[in-house]
Amino acid sequence: MEKQDEEFLYNDAEINRAARCIKAMSHPLRLKILCVLGNNKVSVQDIVNMVGTSQSNISQHLAILREKDILGYEKEANRVYYFIDDERTLKLIRMMREVFCANC
Repeated sequence: MEKQDEEFLYNDAEINRAARCIKAMSHPLRLKILCVLGNNKVSVQDIVNMVGTSQSNISQHLAILREKDILGYEKEANRVYYFIDDERTLKLIRMMREVFCANC
């Protein structure tokens, strides 16, 4: 086992954070939101348009992802832009796209 893997294995805080993150991402709509965001900052309205559900539904799921420290956001005038605020989550999303969306 590599030293980096060992450090993660014995770091309960990181294991708990990873479990919370994976649990939050496990909902199909939240995973779809994360795939839509990718490396970009996207407005709530654009997320609604791309995902295809109501703004209130998207807002509820965005709140969950924010709570778990997966998303960051910026306000510009009357728009809110969301982005993935964790490099590890971005890496995971890229890997999932490669594995599951190669033919999409």
